[in-house]
Amino acid sequence: MPADASANASDPVAPATSDLVTLREPGGGVARITAHGAHVLEWRPEAGAHNQLFLSADSAFGADASIRGGIPVIFPQFGEFGELPKHGFARRSAWQLLAVDEASATFALSEGPATLDIWPHPFSLNLTVSLRASELRCLLTVENTGDDAFQFTAGLHTYLRVAAIDAVALEGLGGRTYWDATRGMAEAIQAEDELRFGPELDRVYPNVLHAVTMTDGPRRLRIEAEGFQDVVVWNPGADKAAAMSDMEPGGEQRMLCVEAAQIDNPVSLGPGARWQGAQMLTV
Repeated sequence: MPADASANASDPVAPATSDLVTLREPGGGVARITAHGAHVLEWRPEAGAHNQLFLSADSAFGADASIRGGIPVIFPQFGEFGELPKHGFARRSAWQLLAVDEASATFALSEGPATLDIWPHPFSLNLTVSLRASELRCLLTVENTGDDAFQFTAGLHTYLRVAAIDAVALEGLGGRTYWDATRGMAEAIQAEDELRFGPELDRVYPNVLHAVTMTDGPRRLRIEAEGFQDVVVWNPGADKAAAMSDMEPGGEQRMLCVEAAQIDNPVSLGPGARWQGAQMLTV
């Protein structure tokens, strides 16, 4: 089934920035990543396919920007689960391109004066983005390069592009416990087999160790993680989206965040220790 079967006329394209890296795989798949935040902006799984990632036309770019869309890297704090700025600093930082070939690129980030000022830990982050036939894989590696242990939470805050949010279903979370961020993180159980969308929805599903599948008209997208134990599902709904300065008008109708995350059990790393988490998107 073509990857763009349910696409609407809007097809977000990565902006032409000087730090943009383009990956290509033999089947015609393309991904584009900016070194600002090691942020994946665009993924087309085959020749002629539409971008599978939502990217707001009103998003800011450049130094210290938090890009609205694509795949932001969340580290060392997810959301407001701690005392740091929301979602930490990795998504706003300038990463270095460490290695690149035709279908894979690795970006690196380590501590500096700005990070040490708010989080006093030496660290090394690598994000490796790899293209395979109809698949995008993002692998986050965290290493403690200091002399003291530290804890962190993290995530790959993936914005999926959809044709119309009210026609989307997410399978694989039926019967699972979740925390509802729209009700003060109250705990509940998802009764329905398929999750549907309309008003604002913001949930953390802890300890989900299997794939989930998004259905968007005839398009099906498999979302799977390794290392990450939690799944976050988010759509701001119309009212909250209208108050977001970097969300394009009606953007909430064209996006759904399904995120690989590590929130419920923060990772503890001793000196020299390393942790890895990956997310795979497959059409």
